[in-house]
Amino acid sequence: MCSELKVHMRAHKRRVLPNSKELIVNYNKRTPPETISEHNDPHRIDWTEIPSDLRKAPAFITGKDALRIPDFSTPRYKLFWPLRHGWYNEHDYDQKRALYDDIAVIIEEAIKTQLNLSRRRDWSQYGCVFIVPDLYEKRYVTQILDMLLRDFSFGRVCFIQESLAATFGAGYTSACVVDLGAQKTSICCVEEGMCLENSRINLKYGGADVTETFIKMMLFDHFPYSEINLNRRYDFLLAEEIKIKLCTLNEGEISPQPADFHLRTPGQATRKYMFKTYDEILLAPQGYFRPSIFDSSPKLRDRRKLIDRSRDLYDDSPNDPVSTAQSAIIAMTAPLPPLSGQIPRDQADGMNGVAVSTPLRQIPNALRKFSEQEQNSISVVGSPAPEDEDTPVPGADGETNGVKNELDPSLRDDVLPVAPLDVAIFTSIVNGARNDDRKTREFLGGIMVIGGGAQIPGFYSYLEERLKESKPNLAKDIMIGTPPRELDPQGVVWKGGSVFGKLRGTNDSWISRIEHDRLGARVLAYKLMWAW
Repeated sequence: MCSELKVHMRAHKRRVLPNSKELIVNYNKRTPPETISEHNDPHRIDWTEIPSDLRKAPAFITGKDALRIPDFSTPRYKLFWPLRHGWYNEHDYDQKRALYDDIAVIIEEAIKTQLNLSRRRDWSQYGCVFIVPDLYEKRYVTQILDMLLRDFSFGRVCFIQESLAATFGAGYTSACVVDLGAQKTSICCVEEGMCLENSRINLKYGGADVTETFIKMMLFDHFPYSEINLNRRYDFLLAEEIKIKLCTLNEGEISPQPADFHLRTPGQATRKYMFKTYDEILLAPQGYFRPSIFDSSPKLRDRRKLIDRSRDLYDDSPNDPVSTAQSAIIAMTAPLPPLSGQIPRDQADGMNGVAVSTPLRQIPNALRKFSEQEQNSISVVGSPAPEDEDTPVPGADGETNGVKNELDPSLRDDVLPVAPLDVAIFTSIVNGARNDDRKTREFLGGIMVIGGGAQIPGFYSYLEERLKESKPNLAKDIMIGTPPRELDPQGVVWKGGSVFGKLRGTNDSWISRIEHDRLGARVLAYKLMWAW
């Protein structure tokens, strides 16, 4: 990546110093830290105070206060994250009940502290709008519904998918929503108030992976604070602060630049470190487009250890929602062997028939449907299906000759969905538009990027440039949109949830305690705005 960056910068007439790395390493090696006493530090941290009397120490601490507990507090506390990478964190728990209880505690404390609803007996007067992922797990939704109505005693509850909530919050009617979070990235096409099922993609990387990769690159260049450990709470917050301050996707800012940070640890004086950076500030966020540089090895650890996938009541088959776009992404990562009687996948045409050992070599093939679509754009209206039900009809979702190109549900949890961001966006639009040229251009012109992971200077223009380079024929139609200026991109989804709760059309989506007691989880099939 370093050599590619140098070639690209020279091609754009940008100055590249031949010995930049050596200058950076030598400076970082010989610069000692400066010690600052606590009373001279204007930005000193207020650590979470733990009572000296063990009987008065709280049983749990949530939110930002949990991240500011001193390492050697009395009593000692262990940090738990019940949700990681967009699904249950089963690795850190031995019992399913403990995981559910931690989720309930976090939500309850947030309601009490952030909404000032301290008395639970008053919660029955309120309704709750809960936002779920586009590609959700049914066991997660049913558990949340039971918790909100039985444990929290809300008067009524309704659910909305996150991409649809984002369009409500930003005022979009149709868009391809790209949400870059801390640990996962979701992509979905929304059209006229509905998430297109086959366009949903959930990728297991985000801003935290950029932070980890950035620190590893800096340590390779002799980062002065060599003892940094991202498993420590204050070190992780420091790494996030440095990433937000320095990382960029503007090539014009790539040069040996001095920087500094203040290390604040509990019980010690503040230390000020001086160091220099070069291309690390750009290469780390480029991992969104080359995710192979991210360390994804622990993300599938102990998956399904406690909570099994949801299964159909009648045939015992997995019934969690799937999408052809997500299946295509997983197929890029782990190609499947051909079925009996079929040609090998590496000899088939089209995106659904390509199998290459590495996802990076498949980037051109992921865009092949655009070329096929342009060749067939003379008539976007397909021929009507024959009345004979035994005659198979080729479809845009990969179903041909009566054989559906889908992953075996038993293998879906064994493969981590990871793909370059630009490839994933095109894959989502291809499967959402279903060979409709008008819809394709509409989604390309309405790509809305939200989330904290995208708050890197130059990210929007860099993403737009990558998309246009991938498909120059449609370059004039590609446009990256942002939420209105007064809205924080990290809070657009929550804003949309509040708007959704005020709409008259949501009256049929509300689930009451009586309905839940009578029907249980089956009530979701009747109340949700999408197919359960």
